[in-house]
Amino acid sequence: MFTGLIQALGKIKLLEESQILVSLGSSSGSKIILEDLAIGDSVAVDGVCLTVIDILAQGFVAIVSPETLQRSTLGQISDRYVNLETSLRAGSKLGGHFVTGHIDGVGRLQTSVETINAWEMRFTASQTVDERWQRQIAPYIVSKGSIAVNGISLTVADCDVDGNWFEVAVIPHSFNETNLCHLKASSLVNIEVDILGKYVAKFLRHGSNNHSVLAGNSHVNSFKDITPEFLSENGFI
Repeated sequence: MFTGLIQALGKIKLLEESQILVSLGSSSGSKIILEDLAIGDSVAVDGVCLTVIDILAQGFVAIVSPETLQRSTLGQISDRYVNLETSLRAGSKLGGHFVTGHIDGVGRLQTSVETINAWEMRFTASQTVDERWQRQIAPYIVSKGSIAVNGISLTVADCDVDGNWFEVAVIPHSFNETNLCHLKASSLVNIEVDILGKYVAKFLRHGSNNHSVLAGNSHVNSFKDITPEFLSENGFI
C-alpha cells in the first residue's frame, strides 16, 4: 500500500524480460529510498508495485512480470525518469490517498499548460487501450475524486461525463519534484483509479440488483436502505 506522495526520482533500464534496474542519484530523496530498503520490500515505480530482489550502492533491481509490462509503461521506454515511493509503514502519515500500485490502464498526456499557481494537465485514453479505459478507468473518474498518475496522488479538477478525459491542477512543487515535468504531449502514463471508488461501485451494483450486501453488522438489500441513520448505526458517520 502506498500514499501517492513521491519520495525520489530514478531511472529505469530493462535488464531482461523479468527484471528492471532502478538507478538513483545522490539526492536526499534517494537516500530515503535506500536507507532501510530490504530484499523482498515493495516499491512503487511510476505507480507500479514491484518487489525488490537485489540492492545496489545506488539503486536496486526489481522483478516485473510480463503482465505488468503489458499493462503499464515500464517496458516501453528505457533510461527515463520514474517516480519512486516505498510502501506505507504503520503509523506513517497518509498525506495522499490509498494507492495499491496495481495499474488499471495506460493514459496519454494531451495538454500541459502553466498557469500562475499550477500546471493544468489533461489526460486521455491511450489509443491502444480505449476499450480497457472505458471498462476499467472511465467509470471511476469523478470531479474532485482521487486518481494516481505515474504513482502521484492527484485530485481530478475536471472531467467529461463519460470519463474519457480528466484534468488535474498540479502545484509547482509536485510538478518539479516528479517526472511530470519531463512529460511531453502524447507521453504515456500509468493510471490507477481510487480503490475506494471501485468498492463503492461494486456495492451499488449489488444494491441495484437487489442482492443483499453486508455493511458493518447489517445487510443492505438496496441503495435505498443506505440512510443517515443506517450509516450512523454501523459506524460510518
